[in-house]
Amino acid sequence: MSERVRLGVNIDHVATVRNARGGLYPDPVRAAQDALIAGADGITAHLREDRRHISDRDIDQLSAVLRDQERPLNLEMAVTQEMLAIALHHRPHAVCLVPEKREERTTEGGLDVVGGHNWITPFVRQLTEAGSRVSLFIGADPKQIEASHRAGAAVVELHTGAYCDAVREGRTEEAEAELAALRAGAVQAHALGLEVHAGHGIDYDTVTPVAAIPEIMELNIGHFLIGEAIFVGLGPAIARMRDLMDQARGLDGAA
Repeated sequence: MSERVRLGVNIDHVATVRNARGGLYPDPVRAAQDALIAGADGITAHLREDRRHISDRDIDQLSAVLRDQERPLNLEMAVTQEMLAIALHHRPHAVCLVPEKREERTTEGGLDVVGGHNWITPFVRQLTEAGSRVSLFIGADPKQIEASHRAGAAVVELHTGAYCDAVREGRTEEAEAELAALRAGAVQAHALGLEVHAGHGIDYDTVTPVAAIPEIMELNIGHFLIGEAIFVGLGPAIARMRDLMDQARGLDGAA
């Protein structure tokens, strides 16, 4: 029997809805707690430089609540000194370093670890020494995977956005090529001793082939689950995703 894939639920867009109106509702911390009850293994939150969704207050509260419950927080952040100071203060279970541009709607690609190796490596070292597991969010490119290993990361999270977009837009050959690259990247990273995660753009139609990749240990999914929760509720949305992930691994008891 294959090993179960962990599910990290990104609650950023609960904060997006809150910020559209102002005030404190809906509360991302409540969403995080409900996600864990529904079957999430951990919570992911991206504190962006422009604070467009998750706020410093959210990270303060999430850090405290999840630490009390002994559940993991995965803090996504840009490679900046401001974000490094925040991460070193909170010392979350995991830190995922991601590229970030002010003008983008969402993260558009993977981190350039090859080009930024001398800048990124000290961040990895300091965060690791503080007790966080450091992940680098990269494309499934052999050079980026090798550079992530040399930078000292414990984890790489492979960017699945290009694959998911190709599936949704009916570009079958491109989708197959992107999936093949993800499979090859997962094999390479695993062989180097890196733990392999994946995420970005995953929905019910794209999760199964990704979750079926044996080397992938965790998926981080956010926007789709929060959107689906509008129609069916957060618990049922997560439960269905969890079932599809389990089915992809052929686990007993999958519905």
